[in-house]
Amino acid sequence: MAAASSRSIKRRLLASKLSIFGLLIVLILVITGVFAPYLAPYDPNEMMFEYVYHSPSQDFLLGTDALGRDVLSRVVWGARTSLFVGIGATVVALLVGVTFGGLAGFYGKITSQVFMRLADVQLSIPSLILLIVAAAVLGERNMPVIVAIIGITMWPTLGRVTRSKVLDLKTRDYVEAAKIAGASNTRILWRHIMPNGLGPITVIATLDIGSAIIMESSLSFLGLGDPRMISWGNMLSTGLQDMIPAPWMAVFPGFAIFFTVWGLNMFGDALRDALDVEA
Repeated sequence: MAAASSRSIKRRLLASKLSIFGLLIVLILVITGVFAPYLAPYDPNEMMFEYVYHSPSQDFLLGTDALGRDVLSRVVWGARTSLFVGIGATVVALLVGVTFGGLAGFYGKITSQVFMRLADVQLSIPSLILLIVAAAVLGERNMPVIVAIIGITMWPTLGRVTRSKVLDLKTRDYVEAAKIAGASNTRILWRHIMPNGLGPITVIATLDIGSAIIMESSLSFLGLGDPRMISWGNMLSTGLQDMIPAPWMAVFPGFAIFFTVWGLNMFGDALRDALDVEA
């Protein structure tokens, strides 16, 4: 299917109310994460014991937790963590998946078979189980390591999509023309083929941001996240223990996870339609 023009992409993205809503949520996540120090009304780690379990009010819009910390401030800072995890893990998945998938699709034969078997083995293991095992084996609970682990668990899908696209594009006339002109394999792959296959890769990467946020929240919920970082998953885990005295401790970070992932998925679906990428 022919790639959509820039004007056509914009028109299709703005044609759906759901895509606009998804884009709005993505923008809110980015703005909140980037400007968290200026948007949070309080220090997210400040313990105000005189306000323990304070219900939502004018002073504390989302209430406080068991240590008197402002829930709104912690949700805002949690957005920064989610943004870092989502983008960082997706970049790792792109680097690994696009590299392996591109080489497998272009060179084929043994390279392709090795890639496919590696992808099949990893896809046969549930991502959360793989994350838990990797986190336990490495013994490191800092955010960069967690981001790298999440990114590595997500590469097979991006790799398969990239391989499939390269297999299709490498038979095109402009690739044959580049070979006749004496272009190297490296130049043909990364300068001629890959730029024309960015549509489906971009869509999968957008959806993977939401998946990465869920994975990190799941690890934090299970107590395997970075204890030094403010995470929605960690807030949700702590909040569930205090549902009776302070239900807002779990409700608001839960809503943050839900709406963020929902918005990213809606935007990804709209982007897929706008780029004429087949489902």
